[in-house]
Amino acid sequence: MTPSSEPGAAVSVQSVHARRGAAAVFATFVLNGFTFANWLARIPTIRDELGLRPEQLGMIILVGSLGSLTALPVTGRILSQIGAVRTVIAASVVAAAGLVVAVTGVAQINPLLVGAGLFLSTMGIGAWDVGMNFEGTRVEQALGRAIMPWFHGGFSIGTVLGAAAGGLAIRLGVPVPTHMLVVVGVAVVLVVVMTRGYLPETAEQRRAAALQGQHHGTRSYLRFWLEPRTLMVGLVVLAAALTEGAANDWLALAVIDGFETPNETGAFGLTVFLTAMTVMRFLGTFLLDRFGRVVVLRLCTALAIVGLLVFTLSPTLPLALVGAVLWGMGAALGFPVGMSAASDDPAKAAGRLSVVATIGYTAFLVGPGLLGLLASHVGYRHALLAILVPLVVGLLVIPAARPLARPAEDPDGAARAA
Repeated sequence: MTPSSEPGAAVSVQSVHARRGAAAVFATFVLNGFTFANWLARIPTIRDELGLRPEQLGMIILVGSLGSLTALPVTGRILSQIGAVRTVIAASVVAAAGLVVAVTGVAQINPLLVGAGLFLSTMGIGAWDVGMNFEGTRVEQALGRAIMPWFHGGFSIGTVLGAAAGGLAIRLGVPVPTHMLVVVGVAVVLVVVMTRGYLPETAEQRRAAALQGQHHGTRSYLRFWLEPRTLMVGLVVLAAALTEGAANDWLALAVIDGFETPNETGAFGLTVFLTAMTVMRFLGTFLLDRFGRVVVLRLCTALAIVGLLVFTLSPTLPLALVGAVLWGMGAALGFPVGMSAASDDPAKAAGRLSVVATIGYTAFLVGPGLLGLLASHVGYRHALLAILVPLVVGLLVIPAARPLARPAEDPDGAARAA
């Protein structure tokens, strides 16, 4: 090999690693969504087998969701210490163990054990989510292309497949414990396989991440909670997270109870919502490039508002499913676009992302549980009307997500963020 050929060879090797890493990360996102949605699709069956009232089911979901809120603040430090591969594998094992505990509670008709299992499982799912997103940013930088929306689209594909698999398991009469034990067993094995394709991580990179975490200490992060733009972007993400989370937890039950349909029809309704959201996420990059953040976010919010109104007030199931399609399209882009808006300034991206992500994940995890308490008074479908309030608030503050002026030291930064 001649000296002049060595740089090209190095670039070629890096490109191969990056493409393989992109495929591995995409598959990890798909698998995360698949595992999560299989559980969501069985919630109506679990409700029936445990004889839970709406407020009881809402409380179990609420308590279980606190697991992610416990794990999220410390996952960044774990990543800096052991890297993305070990973090994702360990998190998937924790998530699987939690679901095993939860389905044991279902088998024993023990709601407390179900809640404890969900708490442990969401700890793992939250850390798994952060770990795979972290690896996604490394792959994105290696490729020099903004492909994160495709990764999130992969998650949506996983949720569609998971919801469909859950519906099939219901139709075939597969018991919840058997169904979920197979899912989590396959998930852990595949995670181990997929992470073998992640980008190589050196000790120097881990030390650099650790030093960066030390530089941005607790006090430096607190100041980002006082920035009006960051908080308003957080409200946009909050509205989107509530819109998506409410559908994940309650749409199937709203179809079943609202239209007196069997459980598999509820799973189908959730699949319709998730499919619409997936399609919109893959269209999102084109729409953002063509029309910009503010216009696209307003369009999505309007679709979500109209979709929710149609779904909750429709007298017939077919029309309600049309509402679910609009609702899913409207819920698709608020969260990822909010993440981009928070990271417009690379020098302050870490702190701002921590604020916006905390607001968003809190809403995503806690909000749907609170809706269960409301559903005990007005029913599942009408309880979803409460989501209109944060959607309207989010609509008013959308201009805050407009891209910041491009920094002088990085003339391409704003273009990438936009």
